[in-house]
Amino acid sequence: MTLNTISAQRLLGVSLLLALAGCGTEHDNAEPDAGGVTGQAESTSNVRASAPDTGWACPTAPGTAPSGQLTAERIPGSASQREQAGLYEGPVWIDGALYFSDFTFEEGFPSRVQRLKGDGSLETALEDSGSNGLAVDGEGHLLAATHDRKAISRYDLNSGEREIIVDEYEGSPFNSPNDLTMTRDGVIYFTDPDFQRSAAPGGQPKTRVYRIEDDRVTVVDDTLANPNGVSLSPDEKTLYVAGGGENGVLRAYPLQGDGRVGEARDLADITVPDGMAIDCLGNIYVTEHTRQRVRVFTPEGEPLAEIRVDANITNAAFGGPERKTLYLTGAGTLWHIDLDVAGFPY
Repeated sequence: MTLNTISAQRLLGVSLLLALAGCGTEHDNAEPDAGGVTGQAESTSNVRASAPDTGWACPTAPGTAPSGQLTAERIPGSASQREQAGLYEGPVWIDGALYFSDFTFEEGFPSRVQRLKGDGSLETALEDSGSNGLAVDGEGHLLAATHDRKAISRYDLNSGEREIIVDEYEGSPFNSPNDLTMTRDGVIYFTDPDFQRSAAPGGQPKTRVYRIEDDRVTVVDDTLANPNGVSLSPDEKTLYVAGGGENGVLRAYPLQGDGRVGEARDLADITVPDGMAIDCLGNIYVTEHTRQRVRVFTPEGEPLAEIRVDANITNAAFGGPERKTLYLTGAGTLWHIDLDVAGFPY
């Protein structure tokens, strides 16, 4: 399936992509905007939408941002049963369940997609997915950054069928696509570090942030070492990327609306940044892998809160009936914490 097809599907489901009474990832449809304000938000328009099945969207009063020191709790029964060490990654809320990648550090970094159901039980949704970061499109299909094929892939969750969206730039494979996000118009942004580069032959000379529109791949940034987490502001006017390794940053890119990306600015210093989530007020939840915490920032980069976990952490997503539960993935386990603000499903 081409990006044109995906974009068309997204427009057909424009009241959909953000949440779901179990949705799972980013944007679609015009709805109340909470752009870059903390605290209570006023209703505006042109905000990332919701999910495929319920049309859930950010409420006109999304809630209040977290503050201070908080602690997330492990979800009972979510610990990995694999013999080999690995990571949970790429959480996304779809149709009342949390989907996430589960991969090990064995040769090729074998990966599968697991599903945490509403009753708390775990089951395998996709075997051999080769995936890291996940998202959801307007049709409710799973989008995945897949290191096994060095590609951005699309999965039908009913049949398990995979379609490759893109798998190369300028005639060469990517390194190891890591995380991705999608606009309501079907434009995909993704990061391509070299963490799982050895999973398949070939690669790029640089680690980069890319943009995909109508099957055309362009470079957003090639100056950030090992870019990792990526997301969009609620109004889709700002792209956020976290990367840079031990002495990393949270970087913001103004989006011009015609494919152009403005001059980036660094909002905050981040130690070993990984994935991120966005709430309906526009606040950014950035995971610090080895620091075992999430740091919450305003769109201007001002710190709001810190959420601690008890192991290395990888990524974050909002879920639950009101999208006010923050789910966290990490070293073979899941955490959750209930907040007073709604957020996006990936």
